[in-house]
Amino acid sequence: VKVGGKPLLQWVVEWLRENGVTSIVMGVAYLKDHIISYFGNGDRFGVEIKYSIHTVQGGTGEGFSLAIDRYVSDDTFFALNGDQITDLRLGSLLGKHIEKSAIATIAVVHPRLPFGLVKVDRHDNCLGFLEKPILKERFISTGVYVFDRRITRYLPRRGDIERVTFPRLSRFHKLGAYRHPGSFITVNSLRELEEAENQLKGNHLN
Repeated sequence: VKVGGKPLLQWVVEWLRENGVTSIVMGVAYLKDHIISYFGNGDRFGVEIKYSIHTVQGGTGEGFSLAIDRYVSDDTFFALNGDQITDLRLGSLLGKHIEKSAIATIAVVHPRLPFGLVKVDRHDNCLGFLEKPILKERFISTGVYVFDRRITRYLPRRGDIERVTFPRLSRFHKLGAYRHPGSFITVNSLRELEEAENQLKGNHLN
């Protein structure tokens, strides 16, 4: 998927580099040959890239588990899903992770509804409209994380960390949250692609 004339994953790699990340491990499954061919060893993007191949069926649990076992030696490291464009500063996320002494910390944002709301009274009168509001009382995950190496004890060999790992960590109060105040968008649909293009044109994420 291209956004603003560049593959979405290139935006992610360049954002990581701008945040001081110089070594990247990409977990690849679907379209792995195209991804490896495009990014190579990362030299032309100013980073070092290694690849950890996993199966689509194994989910994010297998993907993260294999990548960490094969290539990650640090005690603390960033992890992400790779389908987002954001102005998140990784240093701020890391600071919150250290403050919380968590095993994992998730960057979260207030969600924006993809549709408008209609205010209706008890007599079924329409009182007003609110176009695509931001829900200030709720949060969603950005898919950007900091992991402590202890995360490996909680990663499933098959399945998704969002459904297996994070609920377990939250029960032990070892899952922290960093409230990102800036911009964030995923690109998983044509509507989100159009929104990302519009935000980039307005320099909200560039």
